[in-house]
Amino acid sequence: MAKQAVRDQQGITLRGSAEIVAEFFSYGINSILYQRGIYPPETFTRVQKYGLTLLVTTDSELKNYLNNVVEQMKEWLCKCLVQRLVVVISSIESNEVLERWQFDIECDKTAKDESVPREKSQKAIQDEIRSVIRQITATVTFLPLLETACAFDLLIYTDKDLAVPEKWEESGPQFIANSEEVRLRSFTTTIHKVNSMVAYKIPFP
Repeated sequence: MAKQAVRDQQGITLRGSAEIVAEFFSYGINSILYQRGIYPPETFTRVQKYGLTLLVTTDSELKNYLNNVVEQMKEWLCKCLVQRLVVVISSIESNEVLERWQFDIECDKTAKDESVPREKSQKAIQDEIRSVIRQITATVTFLPLLETACAFDLLIYTDKDLAVPEKWEESGPQFIANSEEVRLRSFTTTIHKVNSMVAYKIPFP
């Protein structure tokens, strides 16, 4: 038992924090794509993470795309260069934005790779992340049904002077006119804090 307690209390480093946040985004995006029916349910498989059963894509093209984004995010998170990640869901037919999942990232820029690790247990962080993922799953109870085939886009807001990878392109914020917003929970590693919310188009009565 004593060994477990020692291991659990290991401090959080900047790189460790970046990995935790990037991993959350990987599972969080997969959960949104599954819950909102952007890809067929049979293209997802169950995995255990954060004490929950989560669904992740088995579609190789989507998997590669998400892995590349998450790896790039990890690099930027390590340098405190990312301010926000947005998952935009829009109608394929009309191109209209129907949902906008926004994750704001605050980074303690005093944290450096060689800084003394921060005191926060992995368990405490995982408990907070579990609450956020549970809320993402529960949103299907109040989000309007997506009655049209939809596609998704990822927007990453970074510091202005950042060199953007070749295949990435500049984009507008893709806000939703006439929307409702629901704030979700946040979690913090003590170095990175992630605040979540979802905005959705109010369906006409």
